[in-house]
Order: sequence, then C-alpha cells, then structure tokens
Amino acid sequence: MHTIDTRGLSCPQPLVLLHQAIAENTSDPMDVLVDNQASLENVTRAAEKKGWNVAVRDEGEGVFRLELRR
Repeated sequence: MHTIDTRGLSCPQPLVLLHQAIAENTSDPMDVLVDNQASLENVTRAAEKKGWNVAVRDEGEGVFRLELRR
C-alpha cells in the first residue's frame, strides 16, 4: 500500500500529490496523511470525484489518515 504524507503542506500541494499518485496508481489502495481541515476536505472531495471511496481515521494530534479504496 502506498502512503502519501502531506503533513506540513498547505493546499494546493496535497492535491497535486494526490493527483500524481492517482495518475500512477489507478486501483491499488492508498492512504493520505493530512494535518489541516482544508486539506482533509479538499483531498476527500477530489478523491471521491475520481471514484475512490474515502474513509477518514483520526490519528490524533491533528493528523488524519484518508484511506482511499476502489
């Protein structure tokens, strides 16, 4: 499984990394780590538009793991 760590990055950088990962990987599960509300909402919305199911897990200390699955 591929993990994209966007902690410490502000939008649009997490979205750019997400789109690069989706372009390279069309179906394998991947996780995205985010640490701010804007990235949480934007990455979730973008992944869902691309057909991914997104589950949000609170990792604590303001970090969320977005589990992207086909």
